[in-house]
Amino acid sequence: MDILDAQLQMYLETHCDPEPETLKKINRDTYLKQLKPNMLSGHFQGRLLSMLSKLVQPKLILEIGAFTGYATICLAEGLAEGGVIHTIEVNKEQEETLEKNFRLSGYSDRIILHIGDAKDVIFGFTDKIFDICFIDADKKSNLAYFELIIKKIRPGGLIIIDNVLWKGKVYGEAKDADTELFRKLNDAIAVNTQVEKLILPVRDGVLVIRKK
Repeated sequence: MDILDAQLQMYLETHCDPEPETLKKINRDTYLKQLKPNMLSGHFQGRLLSMLSKLVQPKLILEIGAFTGYATICLAEGLAEGGVIHTIEVNKEQEETLEKNFRLSGYSDRIILHIGDAKDVIFGFTDKIFDICFIDADKKSNLAYFELIIKKIRPGGLIIIDNVLWKGKVYGEAKDADTELFRKLNDAIAVNTQVEKLILPVRDGVLVIRKK
């Protein structure tokens, strides 16, 4: 879901780095074959994720919600030498697509795919400290994911949460349950003194959080 004007979105996309050919193919295939293709991060947001990753030069990334692997690959572009990304996808039907797309990207040896419930997988990371976590999964669990992962992020590391403007509803009059969950998430992080935080109006809103 894009909340920006379509002409502005096009202008932004033509004034950032071009979408890599592999990601163009994944983008196109996602829109042809997936039921909810708009869940894909897309060109501009993908370049944002890539740049944030390159700035941090992470050794260890966690992604919660892989979908077709587009954002996974963008984040993998910034991995330090020897770095890896752990990505979690609850939908087993996506496993074949993800493995194919990771091979296509050339990053398959640096991406570890976990199929299952994200909370269970995260609880299993008893000895891992991550440099970046990207949260783009079931929206009702965003705050729970944040509370789980903040303990597993190094000082100076980033947590990035997608869709936090929720189609513009969070700052409107909407009272539905999903909108209230996003308001609760945003409000909780706004007053959290462990972190610095900034919402970027990219697509449906990207919350960038830096652990102090």
